[in-house]
Amino acid sequence: MKISEIFKDEPQQWGLRGDPYLWHELKERLDNVDMPDTPEQLKSILKKEYEVATGHPINHREHFTVERFMHGGMSSGGISPEFWHDCGIPLLVKRHVAP
Repeated sequence: MKISEIFKDEPQQWGLRGDPYLWHELKERLDNVDMPDTPEQLKSILKKEYEVATGHPINHREHFTVERFMHGGMSSGGISPEFWHDCGIPLLVKRHVAP
């Protein structure tokens, strides 16, 4: 199983308008990456890819903007670290399936 498969079902609610674009980018980035053995390893991979994609570590708590996710509107491109820390990454880790 590839990690990208756990991104299939999107969250019901997002933090800011750039979060869905980040979700899709992470899904693409992890399209050819095999599911690791443990949820802890998956969490580590997700945190690393989040940082690579955004330029911010997951523990950066203030909202920020990623220019390539800007598609018009006031909060366009906005990323909510709170959403990713409290909801997005835990949701994905919960979907871990041992290989």
